[in-house]
Amino acid sequence: MFTEETETKKRMACYHCGLDCPDRSFTKGDKVFCCNGCLTVYELLEENGLTRFYNLEKTPGVQPREAARLQEFEYLNEASVKEQMLDFSDGRFSRVTFRIPAIHCIACVWLLENLFKLRPGIGRSQVNFPRKEVSIVFEESRISLGELTSFLAGLGYEPELRLETLERKRRSPAGRALYLKIGIAGFAFANIMLMSLPVYFGLDTASGPAFRTFFGYVSLLLALPVLFYSASDYLKAAARYFRNRILTIDFPIALGIVAVFSQSAFDILTGTGGGYLDSFSGLVFFLLCGRWFQQKTYDAISFERDYKSYFPLSVTRRKEETDEVIPISQLEIGDRIVLRNSELIPADAKLVSGEAMIDYSFVTGESDPVEKAEGDYLYAGGRQTGGIIEVEIIKNVSQSYLTSLWNNEAFARDEDAGIYSLTNRVSRYFTAAVVTAAVATALFWLFKDRAIAVRAFSSVLIVACPCALALSAPFTLGTVLRLLGRNRIFAKNGFVIETLARIGHIVFDKTGTLTQSTQTGVTYHGDALAPQERRRVFSLARHSTHPHCIRISEVLSDENFPERVSPFFETPGKGIEGSFGKTEVLLGSRRWLIEKGIDMPVDVNPRKLTSVYLAVDGTFRGWFALSHTYREAVARIVPSLSEQYELSLLSGDNERELDNMRRIFGERASLHFNQTPLDKLEYIRGQQKAGVRVLMVGDGLNDAGALKQSDAGIAISEDIGTFSPASDVIMDADTFPQFENMLRYSRAALRIIWISFVISFIYNVVGIGFAASGHLSPLVSAILMPISSVSIVSFAASAATITGRKLGFP
Repeated sequence: MFTEETETKKRMACYHCGLDCPDRSFTKGDKVFCCNGCLTVYELLEENGLTRFYNLEKTPGVQPREAARLQEFEYLNEASVKEQMLDFSDGRFSRVTFRIPAIHCIACVWLLENLFKLRPGIGRSQVNFPRKEVSIVFEESRISLGELTSFLAGLGYEPELRLETLERKRRSPAGRALYLKIGIAGFAFANIMLMSLPVYFGLDTASGPAFRTFFGYVSLLLALPVLFYSASDYLKAAARYFRNRILTIDFPIALGIVAVFSQSAFDILTGTGGGYLDSFSGLVFFLLCGRWFQQKTYDAISFERDYKSYFPLSVTRRKEETDEVIPISQLEIGDRIVLRNSELIPADAKLVSGEAMIDYSFVTGESDPVEKAEGDYLYAGGRQTGGIIEVEIIKNVSQSYLTSLWNNEAFARDEDAGIYSLTNRVSRYFTAAVVTAAVATALFWLFKDRAIAVRAFSSVLIVACPCALALSAPFTLGTVLRLLGRNRIFAKNGFVIETLARIGHIVFDKTGTLTQSTQTGVTYHGDALAPQERRRVFSLARHSTHPHCIRISEVLSDENFPERVSPFFETPGKGIEGSFGKTEVLLGSRRWLIEKGIDMPVDVNPRKLTSVYLAVDGTFRGWFALSHTYREAVARIVPSLSEQYELSLLSGDNERELDNMRRIFGERASLHFNQTPLDKLEYIRGQQKAGVRVLMVGDGLNDAGALKQSDAGIAISEDIGTFSPASDVIMDADTFPQFENMLRYSRAALRIIWISFVISFIYNVVGIGFAASGHLSPLVSAILMPISSVSIVSFAASAATITGRKLGFP
């Protein structure tokens, strides 16, 4: 019996997307599909010879949207919208970049890069898998932007169209500029080193002075773009901070760069030597590589996201009994819009008609939908869960409740935190010591031998160039960022790792952070149900769009196979009823069952838990209690953290989980419920005023202010590619068991940096001692400089890698 039922269910999985098929209504040969959309996509791929798509992954497809709503993309053809959507257009060919959350496997990449075979007018398409983006070149005379978007949605790869798409800034060319600077410095480094080899091996006398002079001038020409372009960021930063009387690591770096280049240029132009331009270009090359090492993680994912990333790009406006899709930027006060199940309220509005059940969990943190009546005020950011409703806009998008969260001063803070990093703090003392030593050396030798004074002064500046000091943190933290990123923990930059190492207080959100937003515990209370009754409850619940019924059907699906229900009818936000022959089954709220004439006991659900009630043939049978499912390892991690940090809980939920939270957090922790977004932000600010470094761990838009205000903010995300509030770290929810080890890794990284500093200081003290005595020539100093850099880089990267593997970050 068990084997037969399992095989039946297996055969009924959709060949395209893998979802369960309620029956065999849509088939093609021996292949079964869950809907006409999946069947259509299969036929399209088969017709164009692209069925290899199904060989790359098992059920790799994505269920497409219903065709009836694909016309909503026509507004993308408006000139004002298209102008801001397109990356490039010459009037004939255009290029657009879409973010497509449905991209999940190599088969998706293969299909999207073969779009030209499926639709005339589509040219080259390229997928950026980590960012879930696809860039498409298309011919506008053959396929419009709206038609292209509609075509992708029909395949199951609907682009994510948000408000920020219209207002986004073009991607900064800084990334390309960094690659160009590294390329120029690397090219100069390799070629100048090649021309300097005869000098190092004493072979320059055989080539004669003419060749030595020629190679010197060529080296100088190659070094000029390195100085004025590749090293320009360090020179500009040093000048800017020096004008503001702030000493950062950029100042001694700039001092060393200028010293090496100036000494080399003087030697070459006066014919007294060949210079040290290979060391100069090598220094700049290694510094830029360290910057690129850290930048890679930041480029892989977006950390600065606000309400524009969350809002849809378009809405359906109702005007004189007709519906039209318009860009959200054209939405005005007084407009009436139509919202369907799971659609977002884009601006503060008033309910005009329909049964509204509004889920404010992403704004307030309260997980239970709120029932609203006609005329009630609806806040922006809420999501309708149920049937179609009509609302009237009463505030502009820019003035709504949700956008007001971004008006708080926490979002206007100066983020130039890098000047307070460990390296920059140490460099202030280092710079003063080096300059003092160089000037003292010059003054000492000036009255004995002027030639030695100049050479000793240059040697001190060159040998003490803080390249080893400057590279310790970038390569240590860069390795940490790389290993964390490989394990689905994405830190914004190296300074965040330093901050995590110094945290004293951790503040947790509850819903979606400690609990799993995609899973809810379901417990049945009441009369025992026969197997057939359980199967019928499952069959009815799976037809509902309400998240509570969906969760009940998921829990019951493991032991049941759907039974045909006909007819069935859902009252949005209240319940669903259906017939199984002569048996009537109702699932819904207590009030709804009473309206249906069901005699309900008074003492049911005394703790007011989230619930769905069941009646069969007019008789109340029991109720399903839905509770939060805590993430794996919460019970282990939180008590362990309480031994090292102060802990707090800030939740938008009511206090029904107080006992559970107190048992997990312990008596010392501070637990706060019914917290608004501003309450959370002010709590963080209060802790900081008391001199405590605060780490905020949240998941939703309601946590955005607290995440931004905190010294470090970690956003827990079920899907790191979808919306996450502005944060310093984006952590895949599946990696939460590694939360404590992530903090340990941060502290270990700081220790590695300090050890690297000690090694660098020992090298500098010994080197400066020889240089100040006049026994170390600038040439030897220039040779020692890259050797010290390579040794520090090797130690920092290898130590960080070994430590990461020990802590579970391979």
